[in-house]
Amino acid sequence: MDSRLLHYFVAVAEELNFARAAERLGISPPPLSRAIRRLEDELGVLLFDRTTHRVALTEAGEVLLPEARFALDALQAAGRRARRAAGPDRKLVLAVKADGDAGLLEPLLEHYAARPGALPVTVRLCAWREQPRLLRRGEADVALLHEPFDRTGLDSETLLEEGRVAALGSAHPLAARDRIALADLGLRPGGLHRFLEETRGVGRDLAQLLTLVALGDTVAVLPASVAGRYPRPGVVYRPVTDAPPSLLAIAWPQQSRSLATAALVRSATAVAATARGTGAGVAVPADTTVQALPPTGGTGGPAAQPLPDSHA
Repeated sequence: MDSRLLHYFVAVAEELNFARAAERLGISPPPLSRAIRRLEDELGVLLFDRTTHRVALTEAGEVLLPEARFALDALQAAGRRARRAAGPDRKLVLAVKADGDAGLLEPLLEHYAARPGALPVTVRLCAWREQPRLLRRGEADVALLHEPFDRTGLDSETLLEEGRVAALGSAHPLAARDRIALADLGLRPGGLHRFLEETRGVGRDLAQLLTLVALGDTVAVLPASVAGRYPRPGVVYRPVTDAPPSLLAIAWPQQSRSLATAALVRSATAVAATARGTGAGVAVPADTTVQALPPTGGTGGPAAQPLPDSHA
């Protein structure tokens, strides 16, 4: 299948207008229309319902769109990785959300750097949920990120499981309690993920979010490790006893055969095992909340296949 045709299809599917898609692609509408019909003939299905007033995806088009995006990303990623591998300064790119590493980033980098033949690691700080896209597009080799996430085209290993805390302004009525439940925040366990996504849209980063919490403008539910690492005046952290755990994972592209990537993944699992054994990353200062948060522990659940030693 011609990748150019897939590129044209994605443009029309996203614009749902041939004229706008043609302008975006830098071609005129008639060649674009012919290209889409050629793709439909090749597949033997209609991808768009066309009328004089609207363009809509058919069921077949709806199925093809995410697959086409993934295929195009994979082609671009292959080119990026090939160029990086052939470059004079080989390196690994590790994507992570600022303040989203549960305290593992620095020990991970130190552990990996001590390995024979370790490559330089560039840390790419990114936005919420950006890591999977960077991996699929070949802009990162490995990523630290919190579950759940879009696993399309990725393998992963869960590293840490930790409890959650509510970040409250010191004047908030719930701040007087030792610990709280999701119902106290007007939440149910099944609605926590949506609440987390909404909260992440409130502030550009953790520092801004905690400032808003201190001002009493919002409440946040965060991994317990945040409480120990980011004490803030005007902010108290309270364990949320019935919240599902926060899971930190390391992910990499399924097609990766990089020995350096495999070594970095193994360093991450080793560092996480040490953190689980010591309870590192989840302690909460006495001046911000009550002690006795549950210690960090292993997930105990099935993990994705790790990169084999022979892969790179």
